[in-house]
Amino acid sequence: MPNITQQKKRVRIAARQRLENLRYRSTVRTLTRRLSDAVADGDDEKVQAEHRELVRWLDRAVARGALHRNTAARKKAQAAKLVAGRSG
Repeated sequence: MPNITQQKKRVRIAARQRLENLRYRSTVRTLTRRLSDAVADGDDEKVQAEHRELVRWLDRAVARGALHRNTAARKKAQAAKLVAGRSG
């Protein structure tokens, strides 16, 4: 445990940021699962809505540093492949 005041503050901030990053990663996983479920059900409107929401969350996670941009790009490509594969 740090003794210096500024380092105590940094520990608090880091803990808060860790939880925020976890929330973004968890939400991305949830939305990915929802997208695959929607594709399995075959509901086109729901698939488009879930895909749009997933891409939005991925972009937001990259913007705040919760995910690396290449990781987000990979996840977007996988989602796009999933969406395109259902109609073909």
